[in-house]
Amino acid sequence: MGKKEHNHEHSHKHSHEHSHEHHHDEHGVDHIHSHRNLIGFDEHGIPTITLKSDHEEDGDDKAFIRDYMNAVSEYRKTFPSKDEVLENTPDPAVKEMILRQNQLGFDTTFDRFDKQQPQCSFGMAGICCKICNMGPCKITSKSPKGICGADADLIVARNLLRSAAAGVAQHGMHGREVILSLKWAAEGKLDLPILGQQKIKDVAKAFGIKTERRSIKKIASELADILLDDMSRTVPGEYKIIEALGLEERKNTWKKLDILPISAYHEVFEAYHKTGVGTDGDWKSVMQQFLRCGLAFTYSGVVSTAIATDGLFGVGDRVTSKVNIGALKKGYVNIAVHGHLPTLVSEIVKVGQEEKYIDLAKKAGAKGIRFYGICCSGLSAMYRYAGVIPLSNAVSAELVLGTGALDLWIADVQDVFPAIMEVANCFRTTVITTSESARLPGAERFEYDHHHSNIGETRELAEKIILRGIESFKDRQGIPVYIPPYEVDAEVGFSPEYVHKHYGSMRPLYEALKEGKILGIVNLVGCNNPKVVYEKCIIDVANALLRNNILILTNGCASFPLMKMGYCNISGQDHAGEGLKEFLGDLPPVWHVGECIDNTRSSGILSGVAGEAGKALFEMPFAFTSPEWSNEKGIDAALGFRLMGINSYHCVEAQIHGSKNVIEFLKEGTKELLGSVMVVDTNPDSLGEKIVADIIEKRKALGWAVPDEIVHKEEELVLV
Repeated sequence: MGKKEHNHEHSHKHSHEHSHEHHHDEHGVDHIHSHRNLIGFDEHGIPTITLKSDHEEDGDDKAFIRDYMNAVSEYRKTFPSKDEVLENTPDPAVKEMILRQNQLGFDTTFDRFDKQQPQCSFGMAGICCKICNMGPCKITSKSPKGICGADADLIVARNLLRSAAAGVAQHGMHGREVILSLKWAAEGKLDLPILGQQKIKDVAKAFGIKTERRSIKKIASELADILLDDMSRTVPGEYKIIEALGLEERKNTWKKLDILPISAYHEVFEAYHKTGVGTDGDWKSVMQQFLRCGLAFTYSGVVSTAIATDGLFGVGDRVTSKVNIGALKKGYVNIAVHGHLPTLVSEIVKVGQEEKYIDLAKKAGAKGIRFYGICCSGLSAMYRYAGVIPLSNAVSAELVLGTGALDLWIADVQDVFPAIMEVANCFRTTVITTSESARLPGAERFEYDHHHSNIGETRELAEKIILRGIESFKDRQGIPVYIPPYEVDAEVGFSPEYVHKHYGSMRPLYEALKEGKILGIVNLVGCNNPKVVYEKCIIDVANALLRNNILILTNGCASFPLMKMGYCNISGQDHAGEGLKEFLGDLPPVWHVGECIDNTRSSGILSGVAGEAGKALFEMPFAFTSPEWSNEKGIDAALGFRLMGINSYHCVEAQIHGSKNVIEFLKEGTKELLGSVMVVDTNPDSLGEKIVADIIEKRKALGWAVPDEIVHKEEELVLV
C-alpha cells in the first residue's frame, strides 16, 4: 500500500497553540465549562457531540430528557442475549462450558444478565440519586431536580466521582498491600527476598534516594515509605511520585488545572465529602475532583503498585505459557489463584513446587501439584514463576469451576464474584479466602488479619493452604470432570526492560513507527461486560488495529481472549499488516505486559517512544482502548490515560446519558484541557477503525507517512 508524506507544521502549530497554550485562570475549576455544544445520540443511543452552538439558551430540557430516555432504550437494544453470546463469543471453550452449565442447571453471568433486563433507565442514565435518605430521587420532565435541588448535571457528576473514588480505593488497597510487603521484607518482618534490586535502585535515583554504599533493604525501605506517604498523606505537600516520574509537560498541565492530588486517601475522602448531601453543588467542581482521583489512581494505585511489585518479586521476562481451560489436567492437585495480591500467592506457589509437598500429593494419589491463574493473580505470577497457567478472566471463572477439575480455589481481592460459591459447592471444590477485605459465604479463611499482625507467618499460611489442597484432592475422588480440549501457547512478560533488552533501546521501535511500518501503538486492556458479546469486542477491535499495522499492548482481563485465540504468539501475525509483520520478526503482534497494574509497563513503552521522538504523549499516534470495561477501576484506568493526553475508546457507555454538561466534558471538553477525549461506539469494527483514523490524523500532524486508506474488514461472501 502506498503512503503519502504530509507536512502540516503550520496547521499543527496553530492547533497546538489554540488547544494547549490558552490562558489559565488561577482556579482550575474555571476551565471546566460548557462550550454549549448540542448533544445528540447515535442510532444505538450513544451520546454524541453533534453541533457547535453559539447561542446562550440551554434549549428545551424537557425535550432532552425525552431524548435521552429514548436513547437509553435504544442502547439497551444493543445488549446481547445469552443465546447471542453462545453464537458469537470467539472462544469455543467458553461456548462448551456455557452449555455444560446449562445441563447442570447453573446460572452464568449471561443468564443473570438476561434476567436483569430491562435494566433501570434512570440508573443507566446516571440520574438516580440515593445519597441521602430523603431520596432516592430521579430526574424526569416532571421532576427536573432532586428534593435537595440537585439537577441532572450534579447527580451524574456525583455518581461518576463516587465510582472513580471506589476505583482509587480498590487499586490503592492493592498498592498498599504490596508496598507494605516491600517495606516489611526490607525490615525483616516478612521473610521474602527482594528480587528486583535493579528496579529498586533505578526508581530510588529518580526520587533522589541515596543508593551508593547502602544495602538494598535500606533503599527499599526508604522508597516504600515515600510511596506510602503519597498513598496516605494528610498534611498537604508534594505528591512525590508525580514530581519524580511525571512528564514535565503533563505536570504543568495538571498544575494549571489545579488537579494535583494531596494523597490517594485524601482524594477519596474528599470525593465522598464533596458528594455528600448539601456539600458541593457545582458539577464542575465535582468533575475537577474526578480528575484528581484519576491522578491518585494512576500514580498510587498503578505506578506505585507496579514499582513495589517489580521491586519485590522481580520484573520477570518474556516467557511462553499454556493458556485456556484445556491446560487443566486430571489427576493432579489442581489449585487456582484468583484475584490481585501477589505476596501470599508467591509463597503458595513456592511451597507447592517443593519436593516435600509434591511427595505428599503423590502419597495422596495425585501425580503432583499444578497451579492455575484466574484474573490478575495468574497474570502477575505467570511470567515470574514457572508453571502458573492462566485460564480465564473474572466473568468466566465460574465456567472454569464447572469443569470439576479444581481441588482448591484461593481467592484474595477484587473481581471475585460471589457466584463462584454455588458452582464450587456442587463440585466440592474447596474455596478459601486470604484477605479480611474480601470474604465469601461458605469459604474457609486462611487470612492475614486486619492489622497484618501475622504477616510474619506467611510461610506457615502457605503451607497450610497447600496441605488443604491435598486434603481436598483426596476428598473429591469420584467427582466428574469435563475439560474442553482447547489450549494454546502465549508469550507474556513484555516490558520496557524487555524492549531495551531485545532492541537495545526504544529507538528501533520509534523508527519503525515514524517510517510507517508500525502505524501506531494501542494499549488494549480492561475488564469484560455482558452488555456486549463476551470477548468478541476485544477480538474485533484487535483485528481492526492489526490489519492496519498497529502494534497492540495488553494486560488484565482483556488479555485473556487475545491469549486464548493465539494473538499473543507468532501465529497472531496472520492478522497483521505487512509492515507490522516486517518489524516484528519472531515476536507476536500483541505484547502481553501482565496484570492490570502493568498499565505502567504500557505507559513506560509509550513514554520511551515519545521521548525518542522528542514529542509529548498527546502528539503521538497512541491510543487506549478498553472495549468491554465494566468496573470502577475501569473508569479510572481510561481516565488515567486521558490525563496523559491519550484518547480512550470503548464499546460500553458510562452512566452519563442524563447530563448534557458531563457528556460534553468527557467527549469534547477535555480535548482543550488535556489533549484527549473519550470515544464510545457499540460496534467494535467501527470503534477499531475510529482508532485507526485518529491515529492517522496524529501522524499527519507530525508530518509522518500515512496509508492511502484504512484497511477494512473483509466482508464474508454469502451464497444465495
